Amino acid sequence: MGNPKPADQTHDYVRIFDTTLRDGEQSPGATMNVDEKLAIARQLERLNVDVIEAGFAASSPGDFESVQRVAQTVTEPIVLSLARTREADVDQALRSVEKARRPGIHIFIATSEIHMRHKLNMTREDVLEAATWAVARAKQHLDYIEFSAEDASRSEWSYLAMVCAEVIRAGAQVINLPDTTGHAIPEEFGRMFAYMREHVPDADRVIWSAHCHNDLGLAVANSLAAVQNGARQIECTINGIGERAGNTSLEEVVMAMRTRRDLMGVESRVNTRQIYPASRLLAQIIGQPVPPNKPIVGDNAFAHEAGIHQDGVLKYKLTYEIMQPEDIGIPSNKLVMGKHSGRHAFVNRLAELGIDTGAIDVNKAFADFKALCDKKKIVYDDDILALVQEETRHSAEWFELADLRVTSASGAAPQAEVTMRVRGEPRSARATGDGVVDASYKAILKIAGIAPVLERYSVKSITGGTDALGEVSCLVRSDGMTVAGQGAHSDIVMASALALVNALNRLKLREGRTTELARS
Repeated sequence: MGNPKPADQTHDYVRIFDTTLRDGEQSPGATMNVDEKLAIARQLERLNVDVIEAGFAASSPGDFESVQRVAQTVTEPIVLSLARTREADVDQALRSVEKARRPGIHIFIATSEIHMRHKLNMTREDVLEAATWAVARAKQHLDYIEFSAEDASRSEWSYLAMVCAEVIRAGAQVINLPDTTGHAIPEEFGRMFAYMREHVPDADRVIWSAHCHNDLGLAVANSLAAVQNGARQIECTINGIGERAGNTSLEEVVMAMRTRRDLMGVESRVNTRQIYPASRLLAQIIGQPVPPNKPIVGDNAFAHEAGIHQDGVLKYKLTYEIMQPEDIGIPSNKLVMGKHSGRHAFVNRLAELGIDTGAIDVNKAFADFKALCDKKKIVYDDDILALVQEETRHSAEWFELADLRVTSASGAAPQAEVTMRVRGEPRSARATGDGVVDASYKAILKIAGIAPVLERYSVKSITGGTDALGEVSCLVRSDGMTVAGQGAHSDIVMASALALVNALNRLKLREGRTTELARS
């Protein structure tokens, strides 16, 4: 197995460890299939992140395959799998990355009293022995080993320093101190890193890493405090997705270091012009729209409505803008092409938008583009991105929407007639409802044979105008599992149906993973 060289300690920069595909996917409704994970991994490589945590290989055969495929797909970032301090976990993680150009493993165990006593039922000595054993075992096969002391922010510092010293001696290259519960505040979290770097032998031989959760809204602030106290890796996710309130937001922490380099004195090597495309891609894949007021990538991040602000920006942008939209790759929404554009120009435009043309049916996408040109006066970049993403949602799915017909008249209940392919077999159903969307949903669920709870339904216009593509997001829950779905179409009823079908397919994916995990 090939091994990456130890990280360059002479060039002072903050490494970006992206865990969108592992910790991020644990966010309710954020389940991704293998092809979707590969699309995110390719975009992470375009972002120039240093490390991709591709999953938790031992958790299920599906996760093992995802890690393995990502490891074989990207070439520049280090690709690693998470692993507990168990023989089966470590060996499965090693196998999942063995074909990676730059393989790694991420081993973790909790070090706080509350976790050791109530979750692990282990003593301090047990935890120390398990941590060093797992790192030493992994060291027999590869060099790039990261060790995480779960719940570090609530651990006793002297004991934490002892654990860190021993795993460094066993061969760990990166020491990660997570704020697992989002409990820390910046001054406290920063002091923990300063203490470890002062009290752990050979602390200068390893990269110190911060992994923060956002339960108190302090994940970015805590990560920056860690950097100011010597951390040189930040673990984060696109759009800040993750368990509970989420993880450190990649776009926020990267742009904070870049914008305030005068104070931080260091920044990442991320290609910031790929930030906005990454944010949009993830939002479309998991069906979770970016809030308008989300820093950096929200629709309102560069909007100015107050008259004084507008006047100032028109006179000199820096009066109210501390960064430029172009810096993060926000498109100009200019007219891309029209109905007379050829296939070659269309393919070139897809490549410019960061779309892997080898992963989609270009002929089908071009036909859909032509059809859209006949419906819309103006076709924007965002329209094309939505079209292509809608196309990728329907590849190798359990349910596929084949036809939808709705009728509505004053004085009569709206009706819907739906035809779907279930594993390739066509099935049809009719239903009435409070509206055409409600009727469509009832007909779809008749065919699917399940009755999930619709927890959220939202509609968004992708671009302006009455002929704009509509983007619908929904969140459904069934048997304790919550998934999101998304659909885009010039007909909002069709977009709504596509969103529900997408969610049902995600439910099937989650059900399959749960079954695999129970068998393993």
